[in-house]
Amino acid sequence: MCGIVGVLGHHEAAPILVEALKRLEYRGYDSAGIATVDAGRLDRRRAVGKLVNLSDHLVHDPLSGKSGIGHTRWATHGAPSVTNAHPHRAGRVAVVHNGIIENFRELRAQLAEAGVSFSTQTDTETVALLCESFLNDGMAPVDAVFATLERLKGAYALAFLFEGQDDLIVAARKGSPLAIGHGEGEMYIGSDAIALAPLTDRITYLEEGDRAIVTRAGAEIRDEQGNPVTRETRRIRIDSTRMDKGGHKHFMAKEIAEQPAVIAQALAHYLGEGGDTITLPGAGVDFSAVNRLTMVACGTAYYACLTAKYWFEQVARLPVEVDIASEFRYREPPISEGTLALFVSQSGETADTLAALRYCKGKADSIVSVVNVAESSIARESDLALPILAGVEVGVASTKAFTCQLSVLLMLALRAAHDRGLLEDDALADQISALRSLPALLNAALDQEDTIRRAAQNLSEARDVLFLGRGQMYPMALEGALKLKEISYIHAEAYASGELKHGPIALIDQNMPVVVLAPRDALFDKTVSNMQEVLARKGKVVLISDQAGLDEASDGLWQSVAMPACPDLLAPIIYAVPAQLLAYHAAVAKGTDADQPRNLAKSVTVE
Repeated sequence: MCGIVGVLGHHEAAPILVEALKRLEYRGYDSAGIATVDAGRLDRRRAVGKLVNLSDHLVHDPLSGKSGIGHTRWATHGAPSVTNAHPHRAGRVAVVHNGIIENFRELRAQLAEAGVSFSTQTDTETVALLCESFLNDGMAPVDAVFATLERLKGAYALAFLFEGQDDLIVAARKGSPLAIGHGEGEMYIGSDAIALAPLTDRITYLEEGDRAIVTRAGAEIRDEQGNPVTRETRRIRIDSTRMDKGGHKHFMAKEIAEQPAVIAQALAHYLGEGGDTITLPGAGVDFSAVNRLTMVACGTAYYACLTAKYWFEQVARLPVEVDIASEFRYREPPISEGTLALFVSQSGETADTLAALRYCKGKADSIVSVVNVAESSIARESDLALPILAGVEVGVASTKAFTCQLSVLLMLALRAAHDRGLLEDDALADQISALRSLPALLNAALDQEDTIRRAAQNLSEARDVLFLGRGQMYPMALEGALKLKEISYIHAEAYASGELKHGPIALIDQNMPVVVLAPRDALFDKTVSNMQEVLARKGKVVLISDQAGLDEASDGLWQSVAMPACPDLLAPIIYAVPAQLLAYHAAVAKGTDADQPRNLAKSVTVE
């Protein structure tokens, strides 16, 4: 969600901060701002909307100084406005914040009793005012920050900048990610390595509860109890954080097109050159000792888990429970002996998923995560972290990360089946051979983009759209509906095809497009029967199937899209492509922002 950057450098900070904030745009935001210290004087500039508005503001009203902090805000408390935009300032201190201060009303009431007035609706202003109150009591800046942190409840990544202190940023992390970058006589902070990649390749990730006193000479890190601690400094691959559109109109289009390549990379990582086994990092997992699998995720990652449930149960005969993280963490379910808890998150920082993981610690026999960011909180707190190797995904609506999640989960399910004696070596080798065909099949699916574009242009005129699917295609229908509504703003819902007669069929009329995902598999005839019920009520059907399926069920269709024939287990990964492209081209036709849809954030780091 909100993005934080900071710099203590030898050059003007404002352009460096703005450029770093641009690299955090993918997280989603509705306002932005920076603060600097110049000749001891603290000042700030803020603007609503895109970063270009802040850049324009800085042209007309420049901000000098070689020390500064910056922020992109995704509104939680208070509407998007210049007044509510970060950095927040109270006297001698400016603060940027990612997270939610849960006790801010209590703190606000206490400050009000002391005669302090407020100018914003945000929880973050309370942090700045509280810190300023400790400065007024005679505390030094670092002590004032530490005293402030002791009063806060909730989740936060925070950075404090002080008037008269051009060689100091104090940072803290609890629940929200924050990293420190090391330069040559310069230091940086950022919400993630992507923001800092052009500035340095040496990164230290703060751990839960850490506070950092950052100067140009380095960073002194203390734990939540105030004890000095050492955290590992890692080198990041600069090329792994590249962010360009590669000739495409949108990042989303580029990332859809990258799927054959990134999945090939993921396959190579787990299968090896010419390998006929699936290799997991470290000690791996012994699935022969697992009695139950609990899978937890949010959003698109949740649909990846729903898909994987079919694979684990059908191929590995392993009972699976799938939960939405925000429900799981508060339901506090019992965890039975022999349970493996598996968490899926693109960013590895999803707040609800991380909280669910922490609930499972000490209860589940093993904790495994499927993540795209190897240094994320979820990865670090897992017994085993499985990278999906999708590379940086800038588009808020997940595409290549989703299909990479599916690919890794499918390999994990096949490994489980082999460990449990349900797939002999020869059968596993056959499945691996099929997996190796994925990049070519994805390329064949992408070849249908012109047909999908035409269908999407027609869909873009609809007010409501239904998606139907059976078996493995039901989660794909859910994902297709989510993609369409989140980037085109068309209301879309998905149903298991067999549920159509249990209520949703009441919505069908001549104005209702219905997208049917139906490869020619064992459930095809059942799905087509449901599709015929739609056609009988003059519904407008878009059928996505392989050529054999289209040849059998083409009568009366509004639109059709041919997918390559593929093994049943691979179908969800292949059929994700038309679902993504339908949403993307509908958004383009409507003129919405496919990369940064309104109100959404890429990395959901608060509840």
